[in-house]
Amino acid sequence: MNMIEWILLIIVIAFFVNKFMPVKGITNISVQEAKDKFKDNHVQFVDVRTPGEYNANHRKPFKNIPLSNLPNKLESLDKDKEVVVICQSGMRSRSAAKMLKKQGFQKIYNVKGGMSEWF
Repeated sequence: MNMIEWILLIIVIAFFVNKFMPVKGITNISVQEAKDKFKDNHVQFVDVRTPGEYNANHRKPFKNIPLSNLPNKLESLDKDKEVVVICQSGMRSRSAAKMLKKQGFQKIYNVKGGMSEWF
């Protein structure tokens, strides 16, 4: 392999490591663990799916803030409270959790499997 191929390979590996490695301050939880948090008044619940997905199937107390709108809606969330984030499969909510972490939120929970795992 020449030098350019090695550099490209390193960039691709770094991208995947960054994309899938756990981030400190973000905890993956099960659907049941998310349900257990419903009783806690100090937890915010955010569903980052599109409005159409949310309207077709959602659970209270999740508030719909689509991932694409999240950067503009951060002021509606309290950085001092825990945040539980959900989407359809867990991928968009993982991105949302990383975004929240970068904005100073401390206790963030991503629901593994998202709404697809809801029972």
